[in-house]
Amino acid sequence: MSGASRPDSKHRSERQRLDPFVVATGDASPRDQRDLMERPFFSLSKTPRTKPILYKAADVEVQVLGMPEHGMATIWDADVLIWAASEIVAAENHGLRTSRFFRFTPYQLLRGVGRPTGNQQYLLLKASLARLQSTVIATTIRNGVQWRRRQFSWINEWEEMTTREGRVEGMEFVLPEWFYNGVVDRSLVLTIDPDYFRLTGGIERWLYRVARKHAGHQQHGWLFEIGHLHAKSGSLARISDFALDLRRIALRQPLPGYRLSIEREGRRELLRIRPVQQFTVPVDEPVNRIGRSGAKGIGTSGAGLSADQAHGSQLSLWSETRNPAANLESNRESNSSLLARAKRGRGAGAAGRRTP
Repeated sequence: MSGASRPDSKHRSERQRLDPFVVATGDASPRDQRDLMERPFFSLSKTPRTKPILYKAADVEVQVLGMPEHGMATIWDADVLIWAASEIVAAENHGLRTSRFFRFTPYQLLRGVGRPTGNQQYLLLKASLARLQSTVIATTIRNGVQWRRRQFSWINEWEEMTTREGRVEGMEFVLPEWFYNGVVDRSLVLTIDPDYFRLTGGIERWLYRVARKHAGHQQHGWLFEIGHLHAKSGSLARISDFALDLRRIALRQPLPGYRLSIEREGRRELLRIRPVQQFTVPVDEPVNRIGRSGAKGIGTSGAGLSADQAHGSQLSLWSETRNPAANLESNRESNSSLLARAKRGRGAGAAGRRTP
Protein backbone atom coordinates (compact mmCIF):
# COMPACT_ATOMS: atom_id res chain seq x y z
CA MET A 1 0.00 0.00 0.00
CA SER A 2 1.40 3.36 -1.04
CA GLY A 3 0.34 6.37 1.01
CA ALA A 4 -0.28 9.41 -1.18
CA SER A 5 -1.52 11.14 1.94
CA ARG A 6 0.08 10.28 5.26
CA PRO A 7 -2.62 10.78 7.88
CA ASP A 8 -1.72 11.33 11.51
CA SER A 9 -2.90 9.02 14.28
CA LYS A 10 -6.16 10.91 14.68
CA HIS A 11 -7.01 10.43 11.03
CA ARG A 12 -5.93 6.79 11.13
CA SER A 13 -8.38 6.17 13.95
CA GLU A 14 -11.14 7.72 11.86
CA ARG A 15 -10.67 5.17 9.11
CA GLN A 16 -10.31 2.42 11.65
CA ARG A 17 -13.67 3.17 13.22
CA LEU A 18 -15.61 3.69 9.96
CA ASP A 19 -16.85 0.84 7.80
CA PRO A 20 -15.79 1.41 4.19
CA PHE A 21 -18.32 2.38 1.56
CA VAL A 22 -17.15 0.25 -1.35
CA VAL A 23 -18.00 1.57 -4.81
CA ALA A 24 -19.15 -1.37 -6.93
CA THR A 25 -20.19 -0.18 -10.39
CA GLY A 26 -20.05 3.56 -11.07
CA ASP A 27 -23.43 4.22 -12.71
CA ALA A 28 -25.12 6.62 -10.28
CA SER A 29 -26.94 9.63 -11.71
CA PRO A 30 -25.09 12.84 -10.79
CA ARG A 31 -26.31 14.75 -7.76
CA ASP A 32 -25.01 17.97 -6.25
CA GLN A 33 -25.16 19.33 -2.72
CA ARG A 34 -27.30 22.47 -2.55
CA ASP A 35 -25.04 24.52 -0.28
CA LEU A 36 -22.13 24.09 -2.68
CA MET A 37 -24.20 25.14 -5.69
CA GLU A 38 -24.74 28.80 -4.90
CA ARG A 39 -21.90 30.01 -2.69
CA PRO A 40 -18.23 30.64 -3.47
CA PHE A 41 -16.57 27.51 -2.09
CA PHE A 42 -14.15 26.94 -4.99
CA SER A 43 -11.70 28.74 -7.20
CA LEU A 44 -13.03 29.26 -10.74
CA SER A 45 -9.51 29.27 -12.15
CA LYS A 46 -7.08 26.56 -13.07
CA THR A 47 -4.29 28.95 -12.19
CA PRO A 48 -3.37 28.16 -8.57
CA ARG A 49 -5.20 30.52 -6.21
CA THR A 50 -4.04 31.33 -2.70
CA LYS A 51 -6.02 34.53 -2.13
CA PRO A 52 -8.78 33.63 0.36
CA ILE A 53 -12.47 33.73 -0.44
CA LEU A 54 -14.25 35.85 2.17
CA TYR A 55 -17.99 35.94 1.51
CA LYS A 56 -20.79 37.34 3.64
CA ALA A 57 -24.46 37.82 2.76
CA ALA A 58 -27.24 38.17 5.32
CA ASP A 59 -26.49 35.53 7.98
CA VAL A 60 -24.32 33.40 5.69
CA GLU A 61 -20.54 33.53 5.84
CA VAL A 62 -18.03 31.48 3.87
CA GLN A 63 -14.26 31.55 4.24
CA VAL A 64 -12.03 29.43 2.02
CA LEU A 65 -8.24 29.24 2.37
CA GLY A 66 -5.90 27.61 -0.12
CA MET A 67 -2.40 26.47 0.80
CA PRO A 68 0.56 27.78 -1.25
CA GLU A 69 1.80 24.26 -2.00
CA HIS A 70 -1.34 23.17 -3.82
CA GLY A 71 -3.56 26.20 -4.23
CA MET A 72 -7.28 26.36 -3.48
CA ALA A 73 -9.57 23.53 -4.59
CA THR A 74 -11.14 24.39 -7.95
CA ILE A 75 -14.61 23.93 -9.34
CA TRP A 76 -13.19 21.03 -11.40
CA ASP A 77 -11.94 19.41 -8.20
CA ALA A 78 -15.51 19.69 -6.91
CA ASP A 79 -16.44 16.92 -9.36
CA VAL A 80 -15.04 14.53 -6.76
CA LEU A 81 -17.64 15.75 -4.27
CA ILE A 82 -20.45 15.59 -6.83
CA TRP A 83 -19.46 12.00 -7.55
CA ALA A 84 -19.36 11.16 -3.84
CA ALA A 85 -22.80 12.68 -3.26
CA SER A 86 -24.15 10.75 -6.25
CA GLU A 87 -22.87 7.46 -4.92
CA ILE A 88 -24.22 8.03 -1.44
CA VAL A 89 -27.70 8.87 -2.71
CA ALA A 90 -27.80 5.98 -5.21
CA ALA A 91 -26.74 3.49 -2.56
CA GLU A 92 -29.27 4.70 -0.02
CA ASN A 93 -32.04 4.70 -2.62
CA HIS A 94 -31.30 0.99 -3.05
CA GLY A 95 -31.50 0.38 0.68
CA LEU A 96 -27.75 0.19 1.22
CA ARG A 97 -25.87 1.88 4.03
CA THR A 98 -23.15 4.41 3.34
CA SER A 99 -20.13 5.89 5.04
CA ARG A 100 -17.82 8.86 4.86
CA PHE A 101 -15.02 6.37 4.21
CA PHE A 102 -14.94 5.71 0.43
CA ARG A 103 -13.11 2.86 -1.29
CA PHE A 104 -12.99 2.97 -5.10
CA THR A 105 -10.83 2.79 -8.21
CA PRO A 106 -9.63 5.77 -10.25
CA TYR A 107 -11.19 4.12 -13.30
CA GLN A 108 -14.64 4.32 -11.69
CA LEU A 109 -14.21 7.99 -10.90
CA LEU A 110 -12.89 9.06 -14.27
CA ARG A 111 -15.26 7.00 -16.34
CA GLY A 112 -18.25 8.16 -14.34
CA VAL A 113 -17.87 11.72 -15.59
CA GLY A 114 -16.81 10.87 -19.11
CA ARG A 115 -13.10 11.55 -18.65
CA PRO A 116 -10.27 9.62 -20.23
CA THR A 117 -8.86 6.91 -17.99
CA GLY A 118 -5.19 7.14 -18.89
CA ASN A 119 -2.22 7.89 -16.68
CA GLN A 120 -2.36 11.66 -17.19
CA GLN A 121 -5.93 11.87 -15.91
CA TYR A 122 -4.97 9.69 -12.96
CA LEU A 123 -2.20 12.13 -12.06
CA LEU A 124 -4.66 15.02 -12.34
CA LEU A 125 -7.02 13.14 -10.04
CA LYS A 126 -4.30 12.85 -7.40
CA ALA A 127 -3.63 16.59 -7.72
CA SER A 128 -7.36 17.23 -7.19
CA LEU A 129 -7.39 15.14 -4.05
CA ALA A 130 -4.37 17.01 -2.72
CA ARG A 131 -6.10 20.37 -3.24
CA LEU A 132 -9.35 19.13 -1.71
CA GLN A 133 -7.47 17.93 1.37
CA SER A 134 -5.36 21.06 1.81
CA THR A 135 -8.16 23.61 1.27
CA VAL A 136 -9.65 24.85 4.55
CA ILE A 137 -13.28 25.96 4.84
CA ALA A 138 -15.14 27.80 7.60
CA THR A 139 -18.82 28.66 7.26
CA THR A 140 -21.95 29.52 9.23
CA ILE A 141 -24.00 27.19 7.02
CA ARG A 142 -25.34 24.37 9.22
CA ASN A 143 -22.62 25.10 11.78
CA GLY A 144 -24.43 27.23 14.34
CA VAL A 145 -23.20 30.25 16.26
CA GLN A 146 -19.80 28.76 17.13
CA TRP A 147 -18.79 28.40 13.50
CA ARG A 148 -15.46 30.24 13.91
CA ARG A 149 -14.23 27.43 16.15
CA ARG A 150 -14.93 24.81 13.50
CA GLN A 151 -13.23 24.29 10.18
CA PHE A 152 -12.85 21.41 7.77
CA SER A 153 -11.33 20.35 4.47
CA TRP A 154 -13.20 18.75 1.61
CA ILE A 155 -11.34 15.49 2.20
CA ASN A 156 -9.98 14.52 5.61
CA GLU A 157 -7.45 12.06 4.20
CA TRP A 158 -6.83 9.95 1.12
CA GLU A 159 -4.57 7.12 0.12
CA GLU A 160 -3.75 5.05 -2.94
CA MET A 161 -3.27 1.30 -2.83
CA THR A 162 -0.67 -0.20 -5.15
CA THR A 163 0.86 -3.58 -5.89
CA ARG A 164 4.55 -4.32 -5.43
CA GLU A 165 4.96 -3.61 -9.11
CA GLY A 166 3.55 -0.13 -8.61
CA ARG A 167 0.18 -0.74 -10.27
CA VAL A 168 -2.64 1.21 -8.62
CA GLU A 169 -5.40 -1.09 -7.43
CA GLY A 170 -7.60 1.40 -5.66
CA MET A 171 -8.02 4.56 -3.63
CA GLU A 172 -9.61 5.57 -0.36
CA PHE A 173 -10.72 8.88 1.10
CA VAL A 174 -12.72 10.14 4.05
CA LEU A 175 -15.26 12.93 3.66
CA PRO A 176 -15.87 15.60 6.32
CA GLU A 177 -19.01 15.30 8.43
CA TRP A 178 -20.27 18.71 7.25
CA PHE A 179 -20.43 17.56 3.64
CA TYR A 180 -21.68 14.06 4.39
CA ASN A 181 -24.49 15.36 6.60
CA GLY A 182 -25.50 17.74 3.81
CA VAL A 183 -25.86 14.78 1.45
CA VAL A 184 -27.72 12.35 3.73
CA ASP A 185 -30.31 15.11 4.27
CA ARG A 186 -32.53 14.46 1.27
CA SER A 187 -33.70 18.10 1.10
CA LEU A 188 -30.15 19.29 0.44
CA VAL A 189 -29.38 17.35 -2.75
CA LEU A 190 -30.41 18.02 -6.36
CA THR A 191 -29.92 15.99 -9.51
CA ILE A 192 -27.86 17.68 -12.21
CA ASP A 193 -27.50 17.16 -15.95
CA PRO A 194 -24.65 14.76 -16.81
CA ASP A 195 -23.59 17.25 -19.48
CA TYR A 196 -22.46 19.52 -16.66
CA PHE A 197 -19.17 17.64 -16.73
CA ARG A 198 -18.66 18.69 -20.35
CA LEU A 199 -18.58 22.38 -19.40
CA THR A 200 -14.99 23.55 -19.65
CA GLY A 201 -15.07 27.10 -18.28
CA GLY A 202 -14.99 27.87 -14.58
CA ILE A 203 -17.72 30.51 -14.74
CA GLU A 204 -19.86 28.24 -16.93
CA ARG A 205 -19.67 25.46 -14.37
CA TRP A 206 -20.42 27.77 -11.47
CA LEU A 207 -23.27 29.42 -13.38
CA TYR A 208 -24.89 26.07 -14.16
CA ARG A 209 -24.93 25.17 -10.47
CA VAL A 210 -26.50 28.54 -9.63
CA ALA A 211 -29.07 27.98 -12.39
CA ARG A 212 -29.96 24.50 -11.17
CA LYS A 213 -30.25 25.69 -7.57
CA HIS A 214 -32.31 28.86 -8.16
CA ALA A 215 -34.05 28.61 -11.52
CA GLY A 216 -34.65 24.86 -11.27
CA HIS A 217 -37.65 24.16 -13.48
CA GLN A 218 -39.62 27.31 -12.68
CA GLN A 219 -41.26 28.71 -15.79
CA HIS A 220 -39.87 32.23 -15.46
CA GLY A 221 -36.54 31.18 -14.06
CA TRP A 222 -34.50 33.58 -11.98
CA LEU A 223 -33.15 37.11 -12.30
CA PHE A 224 -29.81 38.30 -10.87
CA GLU A 225 -27.93 41.55 -10.86
CA ILE A 226 -24.51 41.08 -12.44
CA GLY A 227 -22.81 42.66 -9.42
CA HIS A 228 -24.63 40.27 -7.10
CA LEU A 229 -23.51 37.28 -9.17
CA HIS A 230 -19.95 38.56 -9.12
CA ALA A 231 -19.98 38.61 -5.32
CA LYS A 232 -21.55 35.14 -5.11
CA SER A 233 -18.97 33.64 -7.47
CA GLY A 234 -15.86 34.61 -5.50
CA SER A 235 -14.20 35.35 -8.84
CA LEU A 236 -10.92 37.29 -8.85
CA ALA A 237 -11.86 38.92 -12.16
CA ARG A 238 -12.82 42.59 -12.22
CA ILE A 239 -16.58 43.05 -12.29
CA SER A 240 -16.35 44.54 -15.80
CA ASP A 241 -14.49 41.47 -17.06
CA PHE A 242 -16.90 39.19 -15.21
CA ALA A 243 -19.85 40.95 -16.87
CA LEU A 244 -18.19 40.56 -20.27
CA ASP A 245 -17.76 36.82 -19.66
CA LEU A 246 -21.46 36.51 -18.80
CA ARG A 247 -22.46 38.33 -21.98
CA ARG A 248 -20.32 35.97 -24.04
CA ILE A 249 -21.77 32.94 -22.27
CA ALA A 250 -25.29 34.25 -22.94
CA LEU A 251 -24.44 34.44 -26.65
CA ARG A 252 -23.15 30.87 -26.76
CA GLN A 253 -25.84 29.33 -24.50
CA PRO A 254 -23.65 26.43 -23.28
CA LEU A 255 -25.57 25.53 -20.11
CA PRO A 256 -27.47 22.24 -20.49
CA GLY A 257 -31.17 22.76 -19.87
CA TYR A 258 -31.05 26.54 -19.36
CA ARG A 259 -31.23 29.66 -21.45
CA LEU A 260 -29.48 32.87 -20.43
CA SER A 261 -30.41 36.41 -21.41
CA ILE A 262 -29.02 39.81 -20.50
CA GLU A 263 -31.57 42.41 -19.40
CA ARG A 264 -31.24 46.03 -18.36
CA GLU A 265 -33.18 48.05 -15.83
CA GLY A 266 -32.04 51.63 -16.30
CA ARG A 267 -28.29 51.55 -15.64
CA ARG A 268 -28.40 48.14 -14.03
CA GLU A 269 -27.42 45.02 -15.94
CA LEU A 270 -29.09 41.73 -15.04
CA LEU A 271 -28.88 38.10 -16.06
CA ARG A 272 -32.03 36.01 -16.42
CA ILE A 273 -31.73 32.23 -16.22
CA ARG A 274 -34.66 30.16 -17.47
CA PRO A 275 -35.15 26.43 -17.89
CA VAL A 276 -35.51 25.03 -21.38
CA GLN A 277 -37.02 21.76 -20.18
CA GLN A 278 -38.18 20.01 -17.04
CA PHE A 279 -35.58 18.56 -14.71
CA THR A 280 -35.56 15.77 -12.20
CA VAL A 281 -36.62 16.73 -8.71
CA PRO A 282 -34.61 16.75 -5.48
CA VAL A 283 -33.75 13.40 -3.96
CA ASP A 284 -36.90 11.93 -2.45
CA GLU A 285 -35.45 9.04 -0.50
CA PRO A 286 -33.84 9.42 2.92
CA VAL A 287 -30.27 8.33 3.37
CA ASN A 288 -28.68 6.42 6.20
CA ARG A 289 -25.04 5.71 7.01
CA ILE A 290 -22.16 3.26 6.67
CA GLY A 291 -21.89 0.38 4.18
CA ARG A 292 -21.46 -0.64 0.56
CA SER A 293 -23.04 0.15 -2.72
CA GLY A 294 -22.74 0.54 -6.42
CA ALA A 295 -21.21 3.76 -7.48
CA LYS A 296 -20.19 6.17 -10.13
CA GLY A 297 -17.11 7.94 -11.24
CA ILE A 298 -15.85 11.47 -11.32
CA GLY A 299 -13.29 13.64 -12.71
CA THR A 300 -10.35 15.62 -11.72
CA SER A 301 -9.28 19.17 -12.07
CA GLY A 302 -6.78 20.98 -14.10
CA ALA A 303 -7.96 20.75 -17.68
CA GLY A 304 -6.50 23.17 -20.12
CA LEU A 305 -8.75 26.18 -20.20
CA SER A 306 -8.61 29.49 -18.46
CA ALA A 307 -10.42 29.96 -15.22
CA ASP A 308 -12.72 32.92 -15.43
CA GLN A 309 -13.40 32.46 -19.11
CA ALA A 310 -16.27 30.50 -20.54
CA HIS A 311 -15.88 28.07 -23.41
CA GLY A 312 -18.25 26.10 -25.56
CA SER A 313 -20.68 26.74 -28.38
CA GLN A 314 -24.37 26.07 -28.34
CA LEU A 315 -26.43 28.94 -29.67
CA SER A 316 -30.09 28.80 -28.71
CA LEU A 317 -32.67 30.78 -30.65
CA TRP A 318 -35.33 30.37 -28.01
CA SER A 319 -37.90 33.16 -28.31
CA GLU A 320 -37.61 35.97 -25.77
CA THR A 321 -40.52 36.42 -23.35
CA ARG A 322 -39.95 38.86 -20.56
CA ASN A 323 -40.99 37.88 -17.07
CA PRO A 324 -43.05 40.72 -15.60
CA ALA A 325 -41.73 40.19 -12.08
CA ALA A 326 -38.54 39.14 -10.39
CA ASN A 327 -38.77 35.65 -8.94
CA LEU A 328 -38.06 35.95 -5.24
CA GLU A 329 -39.05 32.44 -4.21
CA SER A 330 -35.68 31.25 -2.92
CA ASN A 331 -33.71 32.38 0.11
CA ARG A 332 -33.15 36.01 1.02
CA GLU A 333 -29.46 35.84 0.36
CA SER A 334 -29.80 34.97 -3.32
CA ASN A 335 -31.73 38.08 -4.29
CA SER A 336 -31.07 40.42 -1.38
CA SER A 337 -30.20 43.35 -3.61
CA LEU A 338 -33.30 42.86 -5.75
CA LEU A 339 -35.51 42.62 -2.70
CA ALA A 340 -34.21 45.91 -1.40
CA ARG A 341 -34.91 47.66 -4.68
CA ALA A 342 -38.31 46.01 -5.05
CA LYS A 343 -39.32 47.51 -1.72
CA ARG A 344 -38.36 50.92 -3.08
CA GLY A 345 -40.49 50.38 -6.14
CA ARG A 346 -37.77 49.68 -8.65
CA GLY A 347 -36.93 46.03 -8.20
CA ALA A 348 -35.59 43.92 -11.01
CA GLY A 349 -38.68 43.76 -13.13
CA ALA A 350 -41.00 44.94 -10.26
CA ALA A 351 -41.96 43.66 -6.87
CA GLY A 352 -42.05 39.89 -6.65
CA ARG A 353 -45.27 38.02 -6.41
CA ARG A 354 -43.79 35.76 -3.75
CA THR A 355 -41.76 36.43 -0.68
CA PRO A 356 -38.78 34.33 0.35
